Amino acid sequence: MKPLADAQRDVLAAMPELPVVDEPLGSALGLVTARRVVAPADVPPFTNSAMDGYAVIAADLAGVPVRLEVLEDVPAGSVATRAVRPGAAIKIMTGAPLPDGADAVVPVEDTRPGDGSVEIMAAVPAGASVRPAGGDLAAGAPVLEAGVRLGPAHLGMLASLGVPLPPVRRRPVAAVMSTGDEVLPPEADLSPGKIRDSNRPMLRALLAEVGAEVVDLGIVGDDATALQAALAEGAERADIVITSGGVSMGEYDLVKAVLAELGEVDFWQVAMQPAKPFAFGTVAGTPLFGLPGNPVSSMVAFEQFVRPGLLRMMGATRLFRPRVPGVLDDEADTNPEKTVFLRVTTRFADGRWRAALSGGQASNVLSALAAADAFAVIPVGTGLVTAGSEVDLEMFRWPETRTAAEALG
Repeated sequence: MKPLADAQRDVLAAMPELPVVDEPLGSALGLVTARRVVAPADVPPFTNSAMDGYAVIAADLAGVPVRLEVLEDVPAGSVATRAVRPGAAIKIMTGAPLPDGADAVVPVEDTRPGDGSVEIMAAVPAGASVRPAGGDLAAGAPVLEAGVRLGPAHLGMLASLGVPLPPVRRRPVAAVMSTGDEVLPPEADLSPGKIRDSNRPMLRALLAEVGAEVVDLGIVGDDATALQAALAEGAERADIVITSGGVSMGEYDLVKAVLAELGEVDFWQVAMQPAKPFAFGTVAGTPLFGLPGNPVSSMVAFEQFVRPGLLRMMGATRLFRPRVPGVLDDEADTNPEKTVFLRVTTRFADGRWRAALSGGQASNVLSALAAADAFAVIPVGTGLVTAGSEVDLEMFRWPETRTAAEALG
């Protein structure tokens, strides 16, 4: 069997980078920066108030309570027309520029306004509730490096800078299909020997989560001509093709035979559980991932191969989900010849992560996967895992934090 890390390295090495494009800010969520961004100006652009209150000279508050003359009122979006002098204050709203002469802001709840004056009830030091110009980002400071996958906060930060979105790798397109005469659409009434297609809806959702556009090729039965046509269509329309089912050792697994005719595809027995049978290669020059038919195997293979491969195509530097050390509360008998991904639910208790099996661990038990939020990763050579054992928890609901070098060595 092929070691898991070797298979992952081979997949990453074969993934081409997507072209660099210009995108508007509003459609850039999930895309990856292709160059570094620096701040063109200070953020915030001027020193301003962090609170609703009164701009004051801190030295005036040595003996509170103290009453100060109120010179004017400055709402957000306005600028004071007068400077603060000793014995005086200016009423100010959050975000308004700090008036000349002032060096602190007293929150409104620590004041008692009067007629043309304000009583200050609590002293504050110089700099209190003041946001300095450039306090978030100074002009010329690095904002984003190349290879960063853009999230909502990144987009907000770029908007605050008033700069166009930097060049990004374009969004990948993935063609996905389910295979087999036994597979019916999710809404179908079942007859003996048939199953509903859970893989394709799950894979479409996984692809949307990683930021890919989806070409849905539907369900393709055990017909070589139809399968050839679907694969050719996927290779023409998409950046990658994903199939589920038909890559094991069964007599009717036609995907294997058809792929051998259409492209350069290797059929691997990967030393992992679930998802040991796996196919990878190209069809008409387009990368192809042949995932197992069992739904849990299909998602585990997606997480370990397809998602990192897509992120590599998009130019991301962080490709793999984070792993944290934890304790497994349950006993589990695992195959010592394979890296095993147990489906678990996690909780943080007494200063560490703990995990419990989320249900049955067979590769068809989708309910346990749906209940899980992590994989307990059991390395090759382990076998029986006793309750209370230390394990690595791969948090598959968290965004990627590990580079290829960190994950694979």
